[in-house]
Amino acid sequence: MNLVEIVKAAGIVGAGGAGFPTHVKLNTKVQCFIVNAAECEPLIETDKYLCRTQAERIIRTIPVIADALGASRSVIALKAKYEEEIAALEAAVKKTGSHVEIFGLGYFYPAGDEQTLIQQVTGQCVPERGLPSDVGCVVDNVGTVLNIADALEGRPVTDKYLSVVGEVQRTLLLHVPVGTPVLECVKAAGPLIEDYALILGGPMMGKQLTDRSAMEQAVVTKTTGNIMVLPKEHYLFRKAALPMDTIRRQTRSACIQCRMCTDLCPRYLIGHQIRPNLIMRGFWREQSVTDNEEYLAMFGDAANCCSCGVCEMFACPMGLSPRKVNDYLKGEFRRRGIQVPKNPKAEARAFVDDRKTPTNRLVSRLDLNKYYGKHPKECVELVPDAVFLPFSQHIGKPSVAVKQAGETVGKGELLAAAAEGLSVNLHSSVDGVVEEVTDKGVRIRCRKE
Repeated sequence: MNLVEIVKAAGIVGAGGAGFPTHVKLNTKVQCFIVNAAECEPLIETDKYLCRTQAERIIRTIPVIADALGASRSVIALKAKYEEEIAALEAAVKKTGSHVEIFGLGYFYPAGDEQTLIQQVTGQCVPERGLPSDVGCVVDNVGTVLNIADALEGRPVTDKYLSVVGEVQRTLLLHVPVGTPVLECVKAAGPLIEDYALILGGPMMGKQLTDRSAMEQAVVTKTTGNIMVLPKEHYLFRKAALPMDTIRRQTRSACIQCRMCTDLCPRYLIGHQIRPNLIMRGFWREQSVTDNEEYLAMFGDAANCCSCGVCEMFACPMGLSPRKVNDYLKGEFRRRGIQVPKNPKAEARAFVDDRKTPTNRLVSRLDLNKYYGKHPKECVELVPDAVFLPFSQHIGKPSVAVKQAGETVGKGELLAAAAEGLSVNLHSSVDGVVEEVTDKGVRIRCRKE
């Protein structure tokens, strides 16, 4: 099998993002292969740990992927301040004689955003709502690269590294089977409070879980990289709970048209047409705009929003919510059948490097300073009594079950096959017995030694 077939068989998806099937991404030819180890959001520790502890595997695997892509340039990009991680990677490059470049990024958010990363590394800008391949690049997370390394050795995706941070006794790195209950990960870190809520991912773009039943049902997936434990009354949860009607009234009464949301927008900085201040100026009368052409003229820029949250969590001095407005408007475009034109070319603005959002200041603005800088050095292995593996852990169609309740399965055995079209294989993450197969996934009772 070639690399694309090996990756497809192993069920690999983007380990650090939305879970796009990696075999589809690799089925192309480009000039540059970039490995993203930038740990986009604050308080996430996983990529750094992988770079410190598995540097040689990473560096040996990158050229294999680059060769399959026909890429003449290979780069691993991470924050320049990650000195220990860079030293480990440099030692691996020297030992292996590899031509992999190590690119040091500034300490800003969102340095790990795919399009921002490409602009920083190559100087090129991905077109509006375009793909990295449009400018001759493919980007994979460092965790994805290690999953490919496993696949080359015959192992599918079964495990996940993740950090647990926040209101816990010790900030932890865990190595767990896919499907491990999230609350077991929290328990391992020792929550300091009883009435907590969770964010799966980072504070800016992670999935918030405030309802206890939702927390009890949540499991570690192929894309889970971090669990944040915070008080339920934390600012992040209060901000997210604002209803759209309240936001609509706020934009009419409080927006001062300072342009900060636009001037600091990462997509605006790389040349995309997105001006949140103009959207906010007219949003109060959005529901009265019935003509689609007028609607497009007033709000079409929202289609280029990447939902990074800089506008509402850092830039806006009035505490407004441009991101939530943009997300709402994108839904309205779909409902109204409005197709927003794309600019096929983009050029970074002259001040692209002068208006980055400093990570340290962002952490302060998010009221997360008390949890910041607690870097875990140990990684704990955790195997639960049972796992639940969802059929949808990726972009595309759910996997299709090939096992039935009562069957014994081994770790790495195929549980669900990729559906026709965009989909991926799903493998058992443990040795055990299938307890149930539902339309959502497979539950397995673990067999421990």
